[in-house]
Amino acid sequence: MAQATAPAAQPPRVVLVTGASSGVGAAVARQLAAEGACVAINYRRDRELAEAVARDCRALGGQALVLAGDVASEADAEALVAQTVAHWGRLDGLVNSAGVTQFVPMQALDALNAADFQRIYGVNAVGAFQVCRAAARHMGQGGAIVNISSVAAQTGSGSSLPYVMSKAALNAMTLGLARALAPRIRVNAVLPGMVEGRWMRDGLGEAAYQQVKAAYAHTAALGRIATPEDIADAVCWLLRPGSAVTGQLMVVDAGFLLGKLPSATGPSSDSPARS
Repeated sequence: MAQATAPAAQPPRVVLVTGASSGVGAAVARQLAAEGACVAINYRRDRELAEAVARDCRALGGQALVLAGDVASEADAEALVAQTVAHWGRLDGLVNSAGVTQFVPMQALDALNAADFQRIYGVNAVGAFQVCRAAARHMGQGGAIVNISSVAAQTGSGSSLPYVMSKAALNAMTLGLARALAPRIRVNAVLPGMVEGRWMRDGLGEAAYQQVKAAYAHTAALGRIATPEDIADAVCWLLRPGSAVTGQLMVVDAGFLLGKLPSATGPSSDSPARS
């Protein structure tokens, strides 16, 4: 009787993660590595942080490659993909986590100028498109792209008006690319609410960060804010091969948009209003 042959081992997935030196991008890179993936870790400014994430990825069992580049630059966006493919010979997934903002009150219209919009759009929307376009040339059947957006695109409120608008554009791009690249490549977006970490803390300052965090958690159905690892869970689920999910905008906000069930006597007087 002929012996059954063992199925051929599948090569590890290769995923490029932009903006992966900290926060959500770093959490995604680490989780992918823990699943055995090869992860290209893109950074723009702080190589030491990116190298630390790469060390974590290797310790978790994955392979890691550190790549410098500003996704707002068309040449850099193309190079990030080209270097990833040259190193591992393939590209299976892309996570667009690179993002920038300015912390400007929504009503402070005179505090913004055209350059502010152009820089934020250049990274958050145009930059994401440029990396998607380059990646799509190399992905085969079953490729997957996940864009990191924000609930700000749905609430119309966030760190600044250009940021809100750029994330709305990213959502629209996600839907358009999901159609354009189907059935070969799936394209989805994850929309975090407030996320624990340095980005918000540095932007708001410690006192304001703690105040906003407490108000957000008070409103959210789960009574807390999300962590980078919460967002990474959703991203890695959307990246998994064989999924039937595409063109979706997945909110991961600890139930902030849902809110808490009002009491029988009506909303409490200390419930913060959501803008």
